[in-house]
Amino acid sequence: MKFRQFTVSDFNSVIDLWQRAGLILSRSDTLEGIKEKLKRDSELFFVLEENGTIIGVVMGSYDGRRGWINHLAVDPEHQGNNLGQKIISELEIRLKKIGCEKLNLLIEMDNKQVKGFYENLGYKQDELLFMEKWI
Repeated sequence: MKFRQFTVSDFNSVIDLWQRAGLILSRSDTLEGIKEKLKRDSELFFVLEENGTIIGVVMGSYDGRRGWINHLAVDPEHQGNNLGQKIISELEIRLKKIGCEKLNLLIEMDNKQVKGFYENLGYKQDELLFMEKWI
């Protein structure tokens, strides 16, 4: 197994993985949207590969103040093998290298069963009111 940076040629495999893992994709998860993401902190968007097959992915980001975990997924056939933990550890290492001191994430209510996974890694729930607007 090895980590490597996401490339545009991974798009279809990663979309498939996200869908099989039950992630909710949005209108920004298009090829064009992903290309825009790659223009900024692309080293934080990486895959975990085994024998040429993508079995895990995370789209990390850093706004200069806070790091973010977006779209973390492990192939359902490989879940339960601590791969999610390995991906998070790698992302945290990469974020620390660029000066990030705090990492945030959001969990969709449909996916709240992952809350325990993050709590086991030291993440704590913060009571916030999240708002969004598509423009």
